[in-house]
Amino acid sequence: MSSEPKFILDLVTALGSATVGGFVANRLRQPVLLGYLLSGLIIGPFGFKLIKDVDQIQSLAEVGVAFLLFALGVEFSITELKRVKDIAIKGSLLQIGITTGLIALISLILGWSRTPIEGIFIGFLLSLSSTAVVLKTLTERGETNTTHGQVMLGILIAQDLALGLMLAILPALSEPGSGLGMALLQAGLKGVIFIAFAIGAGVWLVPPLMKTIAATESSELFLLGVIALCLGVALLTDALGLSIEMGAFIAGLMIAEIDYSDQALAKVLPLRDTFASLFFVSIGMLIEPLVIFNNLGVILGLVLMVMLGKALVVAPVVLGFGYSFKTAVIASLGLNQIGEFSFVLAQEGFDLGILGENKYFLVIGTTAITLVLTPVLLKMAPRFADQIVTLPRIGDYLKKFRDVKAIALPETLQNHVVVAGYGRVGQVLVNMLRNQGQTVLVIENSEAAIQRLRQQKISYIFGDADSDLVLEKVHLERALALAITLPDPASTRMLLQRALSLAPGLKIVVRAHENMEVEVLNQLGAWEVVQPEFEAALEIGANVLGILGKDTDIIQSVIRSIRAGRYRSVIPEKITNLELRALQEATENLSTHWIGIHPDSPLVGLTLAKANIRHLTGVTIMEIERENQKLNYPTPNTQFQANDRVLAVGSKDEIDLFKTLMDQESWLTQEGIRWVPLDETSPLIDLSLTPEELADNFTGIIAIRRQGNLYKWVNKSFKLKAGDVLLLKTSLEEVEKLMQERPISKV
Repeated sequence: MSSEPKFILDLVTALGSATVGGFVANRLRQPVLLGYLLSGLIIGPFGFKLIKDVDQIQSLAEVGVAFLLFALGVEFSITELKRVKDIAIKGSLLQIGITTGLIALISLILGWSRTPIEGIFIGFLLSLSSTAVVLKTLTERGETNTTHGQVMLGILIAQDLALGLMLAILPALSEPGSGLGMALLQAGLKGVIFIAFAIGAGVWLVPPLMKTIAATESSELFLLGVIALCLGVALLTDALGLSIEMGAFIAGLMIAEIDYSDQALAKVLPLRDTFASLFFVSIGMLIEPLVIFNNLGVILGLVLMVMLGKALVVAPVVLGFGYSFKTAVIASLGLNQIGEFSFVLAQEGFDLGILGENKYFLVIGTTAITLVLTPVLLKMAPRFADQIVTLPRIGDYLKKFRDVKAIALPETLQNHVVVAGYGRVGQVLVNMLRNQGQTVLVIENSEAAIQRLRQQKISYIFGDADSDLVLEKVHLERALALAITLPDPASTRMLLQRALSLAPGLKIVVRAHENMEVEVLNQLGAWEVVQPEFEAALEIGANVLGILGKDTDIIQSVIRSIRAGRYRSVIPEKITNLELRALQEATENLSTHWIGIHPDSPLVGLTLAKANIRHLTGVTIMEIERENQKLNYPTPNTQFQANDRVLAVGSKDEIDLFKTLMDQESWLTQEGIRWVPLDETSPLIDLSLTPEELADNFTGIIAIRRQGNLYKWVNKSFKLKAGDVLLLKTSLEEVEKLMQERPISKV
C-alpha cells in the first residue's frame, strides 16, 4: 500500500507540471505540447528527479495514445480513409522503403553501421514519424480535415501498420538463421486475421452492442462501453504483435459510421486530452540533457540530416500522387521527425543486441529534438511554401504543381457566387443559392466532393482555395460575393486576405470556427462573419422568447442587434486578449505601424465605417491609443479623435496609401471613391501611365491593384491590363474621357 501514495504523487506531479508547462507555452504563443515535453524533462529522472519511476507514467501515457488514435478513427471514417488510400498505402510504402534504403546505404558508407542488418534497422527507426505529435498539432490548429492533414494522417496510420511488421521481424533480424521469410509470413497472417475480425465486429458485433448500451440511457455505462471497446481492441492488437495505436484506430473506425459516433467522441475527448498530456510528459522524461550536451554536434547533425532528408523524400512522393506543391511542403515538414514509437523499436533493438548503447542514446536524443521542432515547422510550413513559389526561377517551375487537377468552369462566368468548401455547410449553402436561381462556383480540393459536384452539374474548380492560381481562375472581380466555409481556420484567414487583395470591393461572408475568430475575421475585412454555434443559440433563443409570448418584431430586433454587434453582447469579455493574439498571428507577416492623428487631419470626427479604411487601403486598424486608454478592436462606429494613435497593419504600400488618404480631405469626403475593376472592353486597356501621372493623380487614379499587389508609386511606365482594379476618386467614365483627351499612348 505504501507505493500507492507515491504513484498518486507522481501522477499529480506529472499533470500539474503539464498544466504549468502548457500554460507557459500558450502565453508564449507556442503549441502546448512543447510545454508538456519540457515539463517532462524538468521533472523527470534527468531533470530535478521529482519523478524517478517513469514506467508507471508511461503505462498511463499509452492509454493517452490509444485515446488519441481512437478519436482520430471516429472522426476519420471509412469514407475519408478511402479518399487518401492511395497516398496512405502506396505513398507510405514508398516513403518507408526509400528512407530505409537511403539510411542503410549512407550508414554503411560512413561506417555508422557494422552490418547491413544494423543499417536496415536504423533505417526502420528513422523512417517512422510521430502520429501523436502530428495529430495533436493538427488538432490544435483545426487542420485534421484539410487536404494536408488527411494526407499526413493517412501516411501515419500506414506507418503504424508497418510498425507491427517491423516488431515482428526484429527477432529474425537479430538471428539471421531464424528465417526472415517465416517471420514476415507470420506477421502478415496475424494482420489478415485481425482485419477480418475487425470487419466482422464492425458490421455484426459493435453496432448492436452500442445500441443496447445506449438504450439504458446511462451516461456512465455508455462511457465504460466506449473505453472498453477502445482499450480492448488495442490490447488485442498488442497481443498479436501489432501496435496498440493501430488497434485503437480500428476501434474508432468500428463506430465511426454508426449513430452513436458523435456521442462516443464527446465522451472520450476529455480522457484523450488528459492522458495524451501524460504521454508527451513521459516523452520529455526520456530526454537526457547530458547525453545531448556531450554529443551536441553529432546530434544536431543527425537532426538536420534526418529532418531535411525525410522532407526531401516525402515531398516528391506527395507530388507524385497529384497533390499541390503547398500540400507537399506542409506534409514533408510535418512528417520529417522521428516517431515516438521509434523509442519502442529502439528499445527492442537494444535488448536484442542489434543497436549498441551509444547509438541507442544518440537515437533517443535525436528523436526528442525532432519531436520538439515539429509543431514549429508545421506552423511555418504554409508561409514557407508560399515564399518558395515567389522565387524567380524555381517558382515558375513549381507553379505546374499548384495547377488545378480538374475544372468545370464556364469561360464567360460572371455575376456568380463563389463558395469555398463543399462540406456540410457548403452543401447546404450551394443548394439554397441554386434553388433561388443563383449561379454558383465551388472551390474544393476533395476528390469525393468533386464527384458529387460533377453528378449535380455544379460548376467547380479543383484546388486549394487559398492558392493564388485558383483565385485567378474564379474571376473574383466579376463575382457578386464569396462565401468561405473551409474547415481550416488558417486557410480561411489566408483566403480572405488574398481575395480582398484581388477584389477589394468583393463582399465576403465567412464561417468562423471559434469565438475568437469572429472579431479577427471582421477586422481582416469580412463583410459578415457567421459563427454556427452562436446562430444555433440565437435560433433557440428566438423560439424560447416566442414561447414566452414576446412579440415577433421584438425578437427579430434583439437578434439583429446581437448580429450587428458581432455577437459581442454574448461573448465573454475574457476572450479579448485571445482575439488580439489571434489577429497578431494572422497579420504577423505584414507591416505594423503606429500612426498619429493630427488635430487638423480630415479623419478627425469620422467613424471607421465612414472613413472606409479597410476597404479602400487594405489596412486593418488593430488598436487605438487615446489618452490613458486602449481601444482594442475599434468598432465601425468608433470615431477618430485628435491626437489618437492608431495601430495600422498591412503591407508597406497599403500603409503608405493609408497615410496619403488620411491627409487628403477631398478624397475622404467624396462618396464616390471606390475600387473599380477593368474588363476587357475598357478603352483604358494597354494605356501606359507614367510615374508622374500616378503621383499627381491628374488622371483620377489613386492606386492600382494587380494580382493581389498594390501599386501606389511606380518607377517605370505602368501599362494597364484587363483585370486591374483601380482606386478612383472620380467615376470610371470620367477617367476614361480624361485619359483619351490627354496624349497618353498605347504600347
